[in-house]
Amino acid sequence: MMYPVEVFCLLLQIVVQWRMSVPDYMQCADDHQTLLVVVQPVGIVPEDQFFRIYKRIASVSQISIRDSQRVLFIRYRHHYPPENNDWGDFQTHRKVVGLIAVTECVSAKEWPQTSDRFHDHKEVYGSTLYDSRLLVYGLQGEVAEQVRTDVAFYPSYDECEDVERRVEDFIESLFIVLESKRLDRATDKSGDKIPLLCIPFEKKDFVGLDTDSRHYKKRCQGRMRKHVGDLCLQAGMLQDALVHYHMAVELLRSVNDFLWLGAALEGLCSASVIYHYPGGTAGKSAARKPSISVPADAGKRHRPGAQELLIDPGALTTNGISADTSSEIGRAKNCLSPEDIIEKYKEAISYYGKYKNAGVIELEACVKAVRVLAIQKRAMEASEFLQNAVYINLGQLSEEEKIQRYSILSELYHLIGFQRKSAFFKRVAAMQCVAPSIPEPGWRACYKLLLETLPGYSLSLDPQHFSQGTHRGWAAVQMRLLHELVYASRRMGNPGLSVRHLSFLLQTMLDFLSDQEKKEVTQSLENYTSKCPGSMEVITLSDGLKLLPVAFTKLPIVRSVKLLNLPVTLRPRKVKSLLGQSMAVKSPFIYSPITVHHRGDERSKKIDFQWVQGDVCEVQLMVYNPMPFELRVENMGLLTSGVEFESLPAALSLPAESGLYPVTLVGVPRTAGSITVNGYHTSVFGVTSDCLLESLPGVKTSGCTVEVVPALPRLQLNTSLPRSAHMLLPASGEEVSTSVSVQLFNGETRQLMIRLENIGAEPLETLELTSKTVHTKEKLFGEFLSWSLEDTLSQFPLKPGQVATLTVNIKVKLDFSGQENLLQDLNDDGISVTGLPISSPLRQVLKPRAESKAGNPPESSKGGEYNPVKTLEAILNFKYSGGPGHTEGYYRDLSLGLHVDVEPSVFFTRVSTLPATSTRQCHLLLDVFNSTEHELAVSAKNNEDLVLHAGECQRIAPVENLTTVENLTTRGEASKGAVAQDSTCGDLTIMENLTTREFP
Repeated sequence: MMYPVEVFCLLLQIVVQWRMSVPDYMQCADDHQTLLVVVQPVGIVPEDQFFRIYKRIASVSQISIRDSQRVLFIRYRHHYPPENNDWGDFQTHRKVVGLIAVTECVSAKEWPQTSDRFHDHKEVYGSTLYDSRLLVYGLQGEVAEQVRTDVAFYPSYDECEDVERRVEDFIESLFIVLESKRLDRATDKSGDKIPLLCIPFEKKDFVGLDTDSRHYKKRCQGRMRKHVGDLCLQAGMLQDALVHYHMAVELLRSVNDFLWLGAALEGLCSASVIYHYPGGTAGKSAARKPSISVPADAGKRHRPGAQELLIDPGALTTNGISADTSSEIGRAKNCLSPEDIIEKYKEAISYYGKYKNAGVIELEACVKAVRVLAIQKRAMEASEFLQNAVYINLGQLSEEEKIQRYSILSELYHLIGFQRKSAFFKRVAAMQCVAPSIPEPGWRACYKLLLETLPGYSLSLDPQHFSQGTHRGWAAVQMRLLHELVYASRRMGNPGLSVRHLSFLLQTMLDFLSDQEKKEVTQSLENYTSKCPGSMEVITLSDGLKLLPVAFTKLPIVRSVKLLNLPVTLRPRKVKSLLGQSMAVKSPFIYSPITVHHRGDERSKKIDFQWVQGDVCEVQLMVYNPMPFELRVENMGLLTSGVEFESLPAALSLPAESGLYPVTLVGVPRTAGSITVNGYHTSVFGVTSDCLLESLPGVKTSGCTVEVVPALPRLQLNTSLPRSAHMLLPASGEEVSTSVSVQLFNGETRQLMIRLENIGAEPLETLELTSKTVHTKEKLFGEFLSWSLEDTLSQFPLKPGQVATLTVNIKVKLDFSGQENLLQDLNDDGISVTGLPISSPLRQVLKPRAESKAGNPPESSKGGEYNPVKTLEAILNFKYSGGPGHTEGYYRDLSLGLHVDVEPSVFFTRVSTLPATSTRQCHLLLDVFNSTEHELAVSAKNNEDLVLHAGECQRIAPVENLTTVENLTTRGEASKGAVAQDSTCGDLTIMENLTTREFP
């Protein structure tokens, strides 16, 4: 059948009016006893001022009725759909009974227009209004001086002290009207003419019905009983309301009026909830006062065996309603038990479900039941009600209504402890904010709702929560949510938020990302940071939420941290006398268990070596790269506390999935004191990170606190001798920084020129030099090393960059004597050895020296062979100090190793005497043998110089005193073939021909 367009539009308008399409998700069972008052602005009113006044009006939420124990509760709304007001007869708490309008009027000329606007607002809810008030701000003069009960004038928003009192008077006027309506309906004596209360979509169904039938009359009686129960509940008469609800249930059940039967059951449940839980079920901070005089434990009283009211047939007249309900109140237990409340809610909701136009009523009933179950801590049953609410069809909802619906479902699931389900619906609401059908997507609202879903998915934006134990929650869902946060923040135009969330995803979810996902996330992060680099600053959102910085402690992963000691040449040392004083000052007691315990704790944290102010210090980290590609780390340096520290950043590139890789970070302490290495900083993928050691799981460290002593000078040595290839290892365990070597003939003297340069930043003020011979069994004759510091110290203090010189004399005098049974070796070579035997060198000394150097040198353990080259090793120790460190008693040691190879020069193969012209003198006959490869000149007193070629043996006869010969003879007999301790005997001098000798 086809209808004209006008008829179709009219029918569509009627259908829209039938459906209550705007549910109130904040409703609870307690709202059934409230009066609904709408507070709205009229004309142009500043929003902040309106809500300021609205807050003051809403503070008057309940008042006690004079001369009565009853309490009246008020529910305020600043917006209420007029179509919902049409359902006021079905449930009276949905009816707008009061209107408070707030307007701004500055002149008397504007007052008529303002008054007309106020009347227009009253027309919207005019059919249900009990009373109304108009609050006018800014108007002064004659108009403002008029005394009117419905209008209040105030000069300004700040000068309105009696707003609350006027609201109380207004509520009392509402009560008067309410009470008169209650009495009027309860004492209706119109016989069979009880009106049939209807809801909008029922009016067409009752057209043509027989109004005289018994069925119709019972329907009218049952609906009116239910309506009077609502009025009694609003008027503070709880027991009367219970009686009327019970009667209505029986009447409506008998005529199968299911929709109104559901309303009567819901009213009965609401009254019982108010009785059992006087504090309210909406979770409000301020508990409501009990509406009737009940014992103090009424809120805890559960009566599982309570039954519905056993109605006395005499209480029901043929006309329907009896005003006297005292007999029922006295004889029956009208209130439902907590268990029965839920059962009746289920029954009521099942009746609502039979009517497609009652979807809003059904949904709100589910919400009310869930709030009651939340108080009863029956989460599973509450979830069943919510699951039913999800599938209730409310027709074509706007996007805003969908967002509100999903948000309320989320809050209700949170209320019963279903956190993950709550997060799911909150996320659905967030996605609804940016639905394709919305012309201007609300990305900010989407982002805010996504943040609220985090706890439900066991996700916190604090990185520290992910370093404590095992991972919680579903990683796949968490990664999806973080990706959505990144995208939402980017669409909001906030790249800094995108970088923070993407950094958080990479840091906390790294173990759950595939290789491909790691590449994609890092590429996205680099794209974001190219526009907005990541930092360690706290990001504060508009609602006050703070996003903590994210440190990339896994890029790279650090396994150990070790503070390195300074090189041996730079380590500070304390003067022993001052060291003893400092230790003695710590405690006056010889032993104290408290002190020992405290020192034990200090040792576990403090390192036993020291750093020096102004010197480069090192910290070694063992790291590895967990990424499937090369990881570039830039600007990596140390984070310290204590003294001023200059970190010297480093850059490194770690191969893909590398093993442990050593990285050394350096820096310079600029002041003295105690310094603690707290961590390190990096820059990876454009994100700057400060990684603290305390937040690194599984990191091994031997201590992170070290003492920094005052600055000391630095001494550098340069010598005239070449560096030695021999590694000098003293038995005492000392470390030698550098060694030099020289080759000398026995008896030869060489000067070692040492260049002292101060390469530090402090003046070199003191210098001490000592020497020590090591690793030798040879007997030394005379002074091996000698020097004079006077000329050197005269140049002190040595400023930075200045140089001083020092000369050290090296003189070798060794015993090259052999064994007596080897004297025959010289005879075999044609050399005379008669007379007094002085020395007996090995046969090898007669052979060319090149043979003795060729190949591996002979060892004394092989065949009893004898090596004529002897070795001397010594250490020159330079102890120096200066600057602030010298004042505090610190100094440095610098050791120079000296390796000397000594070869034999000449041997006296025969010694005899002849008388001289003087009785006190004699001629000393000496056979001198040159064992070197060079030409030598031997000088004696009163004798000409004797030139000896390489391998040649000649005799000289110097004149000597008899005492010298006697000493020589005695010494020779005692040693059984000793050699002269140097190349002189008395006034005998051996000079080498320098023209043929090449010195190293």
